[in-house]
Amino acid sequence: MSLPQMPTSRDPREMRKALLRLRMEMHRQEMRLEASHLFDPVRRLRNVGSSVQHGLDGRRLSFWNLAAVVAMGFVTGKGVRGGGLSRLMGLGTSVVPLVKAVLESRRR
Repeated sequence: MSLPQMPTSRDPREMRKALLRLRMEMHRQEMRLEASHLFDPVRRLRNVGSSVQHGLDGRRLSFWNLAAVVAMGFVTGKGVRGGGLSRLMGLGTSVVPLVKAVLESRRR
């Protein structure tokens, strides 16, 4: 990413070429800067995903499992009238994998 070489002669044609090269380099750098600004939110989202994975160690994992169970309870229970058995079966099928994950994490 070095700057274009300046002509050693004072020929106007060579000077125009050098000026054009400088303008093209400046334009390329502006485009690169704008692209980095556009992709900055995407880069932040990638970092958030890796930090969440890093933060889910043993103790926090059980907290997140509990939070998922509570959220599923609110989602499946809110606004549902009657059908208590089917709601309990749905909640049970969503809780079983979480309980298995907690038990496996405690074995390690």
